[in-house]
Amino acid sequence: MEFFRIKRDIPFMSWGKYTTTISLLTFVVAVFFLFTKGLNLGVDFTGGTVMEVGYTQPADLARIREILIKLGMPDASVQNFGTSRDVMIRLPAKSDISSARLSETVITALRQDDRTAEMRRVEFVGPQVGKELVENGALALLVVSLGIVAYLAARFEWKFGVAGIIANLHDVVIILGFFAFFQWEFSLTVLAAILAILGYSVNESVVIFDRIRENFRKMRKASVPQVIDNAITRTMSRTIITHGCTQMVVVSMLFFGGEALHYFAMALTIGILFGIYSSVLVASPLLMLLGVSREDIVKPEKKKEEAEATP
Repeated sequence: MEFFRIKRDIPFMSWGKYTTTISLLTFVVAVFFLFTKGLNLGVDFTGGTVMEVGYTQPADLARIREILIKLGMPDASVQNFGTSRDVMIRLPAKSDISSARLSETVITALRQDDRTAEMRRVEFVGPQVGKELVENGALALLVVSLGIVAYLAARFEWKFGVAGIIANLHDVVIILGFFAFFQWEFSLTVLAAILAILGYSVNESVVIFDRIRENFRKMRKASVPQVIDNAITRTMSRTIITHGCTQMVVVSMLFFGGEALHYFAMALTIGILFGIYSSVLVASPLLMLLGVSREDIVKPEKKKEEAEATP
């Protein structure tokens, strides 16, 4: 289905040196913020207390945050989950007070403000558990990245695998750079969004790579830049429709999903935008930089005489 039919090939590869330069600068800036500011790790990674509090009427989240600030907990996370009457509170660990005493202090203050406040559940996440989550999260990213390289190399050729994983890791680092710069909370849901973006980006890369491989077999007299430009242009309609619909859903979650989905949707929004950009203007120029050619895809046939020759 093509709602956006483009008759002439867009010369994407003529912009390759500019887009790769921009991508490299953006990547360096993101890495700079990661090293200087670092990620604002949530309770899932650093350890702390997670409380679930229920009310008989819709909870006033702003009022609850004010109470926690008065208790000296300005970095606490307050959000609805399930219904507007259920509240989840995440409290970072404090060295001068135990988790049990911390939760009792909070629920006492909430009951003084609203007698209907009821403690539904409380969990304590220790620093050791948080450390294990960080290590497991990093291991998950590594395994997914290696799997992507192996898949692309097996389906296409090693140059496609290298270009694809560099482009996909570019997306991951950009997302992490945004979270480091703005000090947004980095939680397990954000990590899940990043893993989803890796799969989403590689899907876009595979679509373009598959068309490039097909073009190498059909456009025998065309140059490599012409082959890649045609492949990207022919997939533009699909890209606009697919990513436009996906982005509408993600933006809806961002604005209407509440605090529980806010950073998850934010990571997806950034990842989808940069995923399109990297697949078109990072992975494809990298293919040219790595010297991809028709011979990598279409292996030269042996001459009949050579095939029939006997020693």
